[in-house]
Parts: sequence; structure tokens; C-alpha cells
Amino acid sequence: MTMPVTPPCYEWSMAHKRKLSIAATGRAEFAIHRGDAMCAYAQWPQPATIISDGAYGLGGFPSDPIDTSDLAEWYAPHVQVWADVASPATTLWFWNTEQGWASVHPLLSDSGWVYEQTIVWDKGLSHAAGNSNGQTLRRFPVVTEICVLYSRKLELPTADGVLPAQQWLRHEWQRSGLPLNSANEACGVRNAATRKYLTSDRHWYFPPPDMLEQMALFANAHGKPTNRPYFTLDGENLPKAEEWRKLRYKWNFEHGITNVWNHPPVNGKERYRGNGLRSAPRIHNPGPNSAAHFNQKPLEFMKRIVKACTDPGDVVWEPFGGLCTASVAALELGRRAYSAEVVEAFADIAEGRLREAIRPVRAA
Repeated sequence: MTMPVTPPCYEWSMAHKRKLSIAATGRAEFAIHRGDAMCAYAQWPQPATIISDGAYGLGGFPSDPIDTSDLAEWYAPHVQVWADVASPATTLWFWNTEQGWASVHPLLSDSGWVYEQTIVWDKGLSHAAGNSNGQTLRRFPVVTEICVLYSRKLELPTADGVLPAQQWLRHEWQRSGLPLNSANEACGVRNAATRKYLTSDRHWYFPPPDMLEQMALFANAHGKPTNRPYFTLDGENLPKAEEWRKLRYKWNFEHGITNVWNHPPVNGKERYRGNGLRSAPRIHNPGPNSAAHFNQKPLEFMKRIVKACTDPGDVVWEPFGGLCTASVAALELGRRAYSAEVVEAFADIAEGRLREAIRPVRAA
């Protein structure tokens, strides 16, 4: 793993360890840094997934820009670190508005993050009821947020450089001198290897790890003599199925779940109240029952995300913690949660939630 360049604030944070609260039990643990995540990244282990719920360009917290045109610049240093520390199997979940995401997507793409799909949070008509003047808006009321899933761009080494995974697989097989259709024999399939694994068109998908292992063994047993093994990743050895598996992000599929998630804005017992404190610059006169955080996410959603792409014991990053709902979900599911939050009032609530969440894990 290539670690990012140490930011100046890293030395300061190490000298003030009280800023980093840590608790652990079994496979579950958490660390919350009270400050900028840029000052904490170097202390965190490599993530299986990163759940970003930062600036929206809406003035939603003290450092949130008031316009989406500034979002790419706001996210740029974080995106660079994420790209530097990610493994080939790391995923990114990017929460934002449609316009906010669109303004940051080119930055993410240029940093090696590959768009997979968009999740739409439908908050329902109640979110707009009594708060939408159609003649003033001149558009339909907005009752959604989005969360966009990204994976890492996979490039694999050749003797001369690197190639995207699709081209690399075809290149390695052709390098062996074997006809493409012999890959079907290697995999024990009728024609899936030529139609899917070695195709150069849009029907390609990454072969199952055991198929990759069989293709590599077959090519090296029957291909023309070579000093560089076919399908090697290090120039010398043939990867086993488990090594191939680590090049793809985890996906724990759940039937009945689509990319549209219906849930009203967080309310009731799940919603944290701010006791009259301003949760964001745009909130001028909060009452005693005003929300503690302007944009609290449903715990149900964060659990769904964590379940989908991680296993127990995996590391989850939440660099813009807020009330750290993603980290709470991670702890309740036996993962290791690392978060940061710059607003002291939010961090106080978040740490209390995290310590409460880890208790049942400790008891189990």
C-alpha cells in the first residue's frame, strides 16, 4: 500500500493524542479523529470501503461551500489520498445531490475511480409537503439524494507497462500463441471463455477466480516457451484463485433490493436533536428540538452499504463523519470503523454513538 504524503497537521495530531478516540473488542473497533481527516489518514489501515458524506455545496456545515462549483476543489486532496491508499478491491460510496456529484465525478474518474451505479434515496412526498411553491420553484420539488458506487480501475502489469484488465487478459492469452477457443477447454466450458472472458467488446466481464487460475495453468502448460510466465502479476509466479479474488471488490448480493431506496427523512428516536445549537450556517434560529445535524442518514441505509461490500473484520473509512452513522453501522456489523469530524458538537454525539454501538459487540 502506498501511503500519502504526510500532511503537516499529522505531526500535530500525534502530539495531541486526545484528538483520537479509540476503542476495540474482537473484530470490531473504532477510531474517531476530532479534526480534518487529512490529519488522520496516515494513521488508518487500508480501507475495504470508503463512505463519503462530505460537502454538498449547500452550506450544510461550517466548511461546506455554498455553491457546487467549488466542490471539486474541496474534495481534491481527499480524493488523492483515497486513490493512493486504495487496494484494487476498495470501493467508494459518494453521497451528494445530483448536481454536487456531477461536479465531482470528473475528479473521481481522473483519479482512477470507476462508476458502477447510482443509488437514489427517495424521501417521499412528505419531504416537500407544505414547503414547495411550484410557481416560485419553476420545477418539480426535489425529494432525493444520491449515493454513487465506485470501484477502482484495474490495470495489470505486462513486460512493457500496464493494461486495463480486459485488454490484459486477451493480451496474455494471445501471447501464449494458443487459439482463443482453447480457453474454453481450459475452463471446462462450452464457449463462455471466448464470449465473455477474452472478448474485446462490451460483453466482457472479469472471469471467476477459479477460471482465471485454470486459464493461467493451461496457457503455461500448452503455450509456447517463454521466460515470463503467462498471466503472472509479479513476473515470476502464477496467482492462485484467492489472489485473483482480491483484485475485485466484495459484493454480498441481497435479493429484493434495487437502486431506489425509499425512506422518509430521519425522524423520531433515530434523529438526534441539537438543543438549540446551530447545525449549519444556513440554520439561523434553531429551536430546542431542531436536528443536531442537517443531513443525518438512515442507519438502515448505512448498514445496507456496509453489508454489501465488506465482511466482518474489514476496515470502513468515514472521513466526513458528521454523526458517524456509517461507522455505527460498521461496528454493529462487526467491522472496524475509522472516522473524522471537524465540528466538536457533532464529534461529541458521534463518539457517544460509537461507544454505545461497540458495547453489544463486546458483550457478544
